[in-house]
Amino acid sequence: MHAIEKILAKAAGKASVATGEIVNCQVDLAEVNDIYLQTIRSFFEMGGKKVHDPKKITFVLDHYAPASTIQQAENQKQMREFCRAQGIELLFDVDQGVCHQVMVDRGLVYPGMVLVATNSHTIIHGAFGAFGTGVGATDLATIMITGKLWFRVPEIIRIHLEGKLPKGVFAKDVILKVIGDLGADSAVYKGVEFSGPLLKTLGVSERMTLCNMTTEMGAKTSYIQPDEITREFLHKRIKHDYEIFFTDAGYPYAAEHTYDMSNLEPQLAAPHSVDNAHPLREFLGRPVQQAFLGSCTGGRVEDLAIAARILKGKKVHRGTRFLVVPASQGVLLEAMAKGYMQTLVEAGATFVTPGCAACLGIHQGILAAGETCISAASRNFPGRMGSPQAEIYVGSPAAVAAAALEGKIADPAKYLESA
Repeated sequence: MHAIEKILAKAAGKASVATGEIVNCQVDLAEVNDIYLQTIRSFFEMGGKKVHDPKKITFVLDHYAPASTIQQAENQKQMREFCRAQGIELLFDVDQGVCHQVMVDRGLVYPGMVLVATNSHTIIHGAFGAFGTGVGATDLATIMITGKLWFRVPEIIRIHLEGKLPKGVFAKDVILKVIGDLGADSAVYKGVEFSGPLLKTLGVSERMTLCNMTTEMGAKTSYIQPDEITREFLHKRIKHDYEIFFTDAGYPYAAEHTYDMSNLEPQLAAPHSVDNAHPLREFLGRPVQQAFLGSCTGGRVEDLAIAARILKGKKVHRGTRFLVVPASQGVLLEAMAKGYMQTLVEAGATFVTPGCAACLGIHQGILAAGETCISAASRNFPGRMGSPQAEIYVGSPAAVAAAALEGKIADPAKYLESA
């Protein structure tokens, strides 16, 4: 079996499972974000009275952080009231940040667990050897009532990464290259495993970016085998035992793709699809009115650090807005302590409350018709960040910072050559 299959087998109380099998699994943690008030409605419509285990449920108010409409405020009010009534203590309010990062910061994510949330990018937690996946409101309500949910055991694709990344190239460029080659429908309801020596050069933040973006391939879940990098990161956060699963030798993958990334160039996903990925040099000089650094894909400490390095002692182009949104309160505090926030503010960046912000395009950082944004987030669909007549280019945090500095799409490598 694959490690993913072993996680599902344990959660289902079975010795083994097979690809395509339907299994009913115990869920270790269920998370609801503030878009999904319907989860609470479904809970009561389905006859729910008390949640199965309040210690295994968390609510994160991150998409409307803070609320900017009466309806958003009402959603959050009802969620707070539900948590109080149900004894759910894991409520993270509008000051905390994006659910995926908050759960990691708070030590709620660990290898071998089953984590289900009302967000498709929950597969980010494969970076820790967990089975993470997103579901809708009624499925999440089912978990709140029973503690369980059914899954079809997915086929597994392996993406083997070799080489060493050139200067100015990051995990975001790696995954954009893969998505551009394989396509947005290449992993529908499949698991995607990353392997290979390149991973040893990537920290947890970069690994999270790889796993997060497999959502844009249609993946059901993702996986990176936990190693010493994983264990060191979790050491100060996880105070309980956990089980690391390993894939059996000779496991038959549904597909395998090997990449040597030694000569990879910075990449951009051009409008209006993430698999419309090309070398960044093809778009050099294209003016941008907004640069967005943030979200669960590009708002971690390492991302703010690279932007601060590029912009230190310089100024954001006067024709460009540079929005910086830390992925969590923890990220914000660390960025403050290390001076990254001051550097970016002095350069002309606008900091926004930790949360989803412009990634969702509901209330913060909305684009007008005819505007162009370069974004470190995960998606560039029409209307994703405001007007359907706006254009979004998705790239690495370094590419976003370089564009903010020059007011146009620019190669970040020239600002990093001294490293």
